[in-house]
Amino acid sequence: IALTEFATAGYAGTSLQRIAELAGLSKASVLYHYGSKEQLLEAAIGPAIDRMGEILEPLQAHGLADETQRAEFLERFVDFLLAYRLEVHMFINQGPSLIDVPVIDRANALVLRLAQFFSANTASVQEKMRFGIALGGAAYMLCTVQTLGLDAPPIDETRAALVTIMSELLTPVRTP
Repeated sequence: IALTEFATAGYAGTSLQRIAELAGLSKASVLYHYGSKEQLLEAAIGPAIDRMGEILEPLQAHGLADETQRAEFLERFVDFLLAYRLEVHMFINQGPSLIDVPVIDRANALVLRLAQFFSANTASVQEKMRFGIALGGAAYMLCTVQTLGLDAPPIDETRAALVTIMSELLTPVRTP
């Protein structure tokens, strides 16, 4: 309930009172389990941030030069996007404006690490743009479909399509 409210109304626009009402609880009950709105946000999106960190570790250690490594990264990234749509929505839409909120700072740091990796490991502007469009476009498309209430194709079809399209976008372009 809290995650849905944070993602749709925004962190600043969400009150503990509203979350409590939606959950059928008193505000005091929510505060008993989560001492503040910030702690509730940490509980709501912390697992996604931890998972993204786990995805970045092998990427930074081994890179994407090998086709197998690239495929494994893309599958983990797509699975992450599908599992954590609301959290990703928050990272994309609210991350830049919620500085000094520790859990958001952690998310922003991971996004920066990902961007720095691709900036350092791509040779051309075209390659940098390919990675940005593939990763950011997939993330934005998935959160927009959900938050706008659009009909999404079945999850298996979505996953297969994303992996295929992102693989095509990220296959190194051979120059003659």
